[in-house]
Amino acid sequence: MRFKVLKGKLHWVRVTSKDLNYEGSIVIDGDLLKEVGILPYESVLVINVETGGRFETYAIPGGKGEVKVNGGTARLAEVGDRLIVMAFAWMDVEEAQSFKPKVLVLGEGNEVILRK
Repeated sequence: MRFKVLKGKLHWVRVTSKDLNYEGSIVIDGDLLKEVGILPYESVLVINVETGGRFETYAIPGGKGEVKVNGGTARLAEVGDRLIVMAFAWMDVEEAQSFKPKVLVLGEGNEVILRK
């Protein structure tokens, strides 16, 4: 049996911009993605802390501090909203029991304030 387990999380990233006319996705600071192990174009679950809304999209690496919500999902977040971005991996029971996800808590300017 395989289990879907949290592999990486960016907690409280702030939306810096949005573009309704882009094809889709969320652009996130590439250094942050790399640190939590989220690959370019990997599927991510995004939760808007301000509204409680959720959406699934894919991550694209961006510039320093950048978090840009694109396409139709741009209607689900406003500049300044806090988001939680999560990626998951499928694991067997032995791996899942010992696995520890990489988690970053971010400050107002999308700087890392805590590594868990």
